Amino acid sequence: MTTTTTPAATVADAYLALLADRGIDYFFANAGTDFAPIIEAFSKARLSGVRVPKPVTVPHENVAVHLALGHAAVSGRPQAVMVHVSVGTANAVCGLINAWRANIPIFFTAGRTPLTEAGLTGSRDTHIHWPQEMFDQAGMVREAVKWDYELRHAVQLESVVDRALAIANSAPRGPIYLTLPREVLASPLEGFALKPTHRHEGAVPAVADPGSVAEAARLLARAERPMIATSRYGRRPADVAVLAALADRYALPVVSFVSRFVALPASHPMNLGGNPKTFVEAADVILVLDSDVPWLPHAVRPRADAKVIQIADDAVFSDYPIRGFASDLTLAGDPPATLALLDQALAIEMRDAADRIAARRARMAREKAAIEASRRAFIERNRGQTPIHPAWLCHCLNEAKGDEAIVIKESPTGGAFLSFERPGTMLNIGAAGGLGWGLGSAVGAKLAAPDRLVIAYEGDGSYMFGVPVAAHYVALDQDAPFLTVIANNQRWQAVRDATETVYPSGHAVRSNAEPLTYFNPALQLEKAVETAGGHGETATDPAALPTQIRRCIDIVTRERRQAVLNVITSA
Repeated sequence: MTTTTTPAATVADAYLALLADRGIDYFFANAGTDFAPIIEAFSKARLSGVRVPKPVTVPHENVAVHLALGHAAVSGRPQAVMVHVSVGTANAVCGLINAWRANIPIFFTAGRTPLTEAGLTGSRDTHIHWPQEMFDQAGMVREAVKWDYELRHAVQLESVVDRALAIANSAPRGPIYLTLPREVLASPLEGFALKPTHRHEGAVPAVADPGSVAEAARLLARAERPMIATSRYGRRPADVAVLAALADRYALPVVSFVSRFVALPASHPMNLGGNPKTFVEAADVILVLDSDVPWLPHAVRPRADAKVIQIADDAVFSDYPIRGFASDLTLAGDPPATLALLDQALAIEMRDAADRIAARRARMAREKAAIEASRRAFIERNRGQTPIHPAWLCHCLNEAKGDEAIVIKESPTGGAFLSFERPGTMLNIGAAGGLGWGLGSAVGAKLAAPDRLVIAYEGDGSYMFGVPVAAHYVALDQDAPFLTVIANNQRWQAVRDATETVYPSGHAVRSNAEPLTYFNPALQLEKAVETAGGHGETATDPAALPTQIRRCIDIVTRERRQAVLNVITSA
């Protein structure tokens, strides 16, 4: 067994070398007094040439954790984050919840208040080391991570790091939390031998039971109006081809409700958009594919006699406190691998069903044509509206962005009118609703794919939640320019909608000025990027919008400067 030995060092030296050896490229950090051994180790590595992750200074923890989230969503590999003890952990909780619900792996760490009051290198030496300590620092995040632990001794370093990565990378993937006491990081090592990475790989994804797959094939083969409902499929771009082939071969319509990733190209004949109501209520068999919420039960009701099949790594979503969607057949397994088996089983079950498949294909073509005609008509009706209609904004973005751009879609405003052809080009990964993930994720995505155009599509509220000065600073510092497009309706639209849904005839609706939902229109959000040498402008004229979008893209791609386009919208 081949090993790599490092010279005499500290645990911090060995830790950074180990992270690099295990494939971690970036170390996103918001530092505090607990970082002294880490900073010393980075400085030593720079002089000695030891390979370590690239340290990135991040002025706010919310941005730091979302940098790792965006990078992992594009690269597929977890990156390291380190924050300052309890308080830094608290600032990062929203990001961890987002990563947990989106099944994105993050190697998330925090310093820990020094354990000892005196006597060791790294012992407490400033007043803050007493009030910052908590009895259970990890308790803040335990429900939002797959595993938490504290590094307690030098001899366990490699085992701890490898176990953390194995758990983070095993399906369902997600973040882990490791605390690092200062005395442990500062403790000496006479030498450190790195064992081969492959000895600690994550678990191979499981595949659903073959008998259950065969039963699912039988149900789908007998169905007259089958459909696939998804939301989280497409996390790995290569998986899209598996669903595309299955849906096309058997004319199975696919609806992506609150789609997190590109599940199918927009032009695929079986991509029937994001509104599940018509299809779910007509279906006799529904395949729920990697979807925590395939439809809203208060608004959509499947037929009483409809059969429901659910497929996901954790097909019962056991970490959701309540989820009452029916399932007549539940298949726990890797979604694309299970789909591949289902495709094989359907080939046998439907070998004599060519006419039925052809008839369904023709029906779906009519459905898709009607949906697209309705979209085009809606855009045309609203193209000249002032304030700018979100549908027109998204249409203009579609025309300008090209097929290769990566869009971080944090705002839902008009999002149904954004379309994507290539797998991996849309990320809607704030799955838990912790706003402010888009800007950091955009910079992380740009670091993972430096040659791609990255666009953060934000609401005005989510842009402010994203700590824009901190995010734009990191993009400047790391030469990672991206475009931010703000759909600025000058209010919390989701809060307003929720109030009007619960109280449709209430005082708030009649007032047309619901408290706690509106922002002052004098706010100039496009100015924040100027602190980092970027370009900002406001868009109010729908006719000029296409030119403004192209100008901002040109600034990002040719001048390599960030740009923010603040679009004043009607909704």
